[in-house]
Amino acid sequence: MKPADAKPLAGDGPLVGRRIVITRAKEQAAAFADLLRSYGAEVIEFPTIDIRPPESFGPLDEAIGRLPDYDWVIFTSVNGVRAFFDRLSFHGRDGGSLADVSKCAIGPATAEALEARGVSADLVPQKFQAEGILEAWKGMELRGLRILLPRAAVAREVLPDELRKAGAVVDVVPAYRTVPAGENAEVRTLILSGEADVVAFTSPSTVENFCAMFGGEGGALSGLFAAAA
Repeated sequence: MKPADAKPLAGDGPLVGRRIVITRAKEQAAAFADLLRSYGAEVIEFPTIDIRPPESFGPLDEAIGRLPDYDWVIFTSVNGVRAFFDRLSFHGRDGGSLADVSKCAIGPATAEALEARGVSADLVPQKFQAEGILEAWKGMELRGLRILLPRAAVAREVLPDELRKAGAVVDVVPAYRTVPAGENAEVRTLILSGEADVVAFTSPSTVENFCAMFGGEGGALSGLFAAAA
C-alpha cells in the first residue's frame, strides 16, 4: 500500500527501506521531509496539527506597540517567529523594530528563521528547550528585566515561571495556536496495518493529537517506533 502523499525511495543512504511518518503541520514539513529523504527514507506526511492565528490579536498587538519597552524578546519556535513577523508586517513594520531589543532564539532553526527576516539572535542556547535559556542565563541579573515571550497559546510554563522567580517581568502573549488536523484515512490505515517503521514527533501537541486520533486502537501501535525530533 503506498499513500498518494508518499514519495519514492531515494537511491541510497542509511534509511533506505524505512517508512517514516512525520506529524508536523503540513506547511512546516518540507525541510524535515527532504532531510529524511536525503538519507534514503520513504516519507509519509501525516500532519496531526494545524497552525492557526490566536483567538485574539489584542495582546500581541499591544506588545508590538511597545517593543522599545522590552529588554529581550524570546522566540521559542519557527512558528513563533513566523507569527510574530506576520503581525509586525500587518502593522507596517519590520525587523528594524527589534533593533534596540535583545533577541533569544531556542535552537538553530529558530535563529535561521530570524536571520531570514534580517534579524540576528543575540543568544542561541545549546539546549533547544526552555531549560536551555535558563541555563544560559544562569548567574545573569534578571531582576527588573522586561521580557516578551510570543508563543503558542498553550505551552509549557517552565520558562516564564522561572524567569519571574528570578525577578524578571515577563509578558507571555499568544502569537498562534495549534489545533488538531483533519485525519487522513489512508495513512491511518497504513499505520494501523504495521506498514510504517517510525513516527516522528516534533512537539507535545503532535503527540497528543496523534494519540487522540487513534484512541482505543493504541494497542495496534505497539510495534511502531516513535522518535522525537
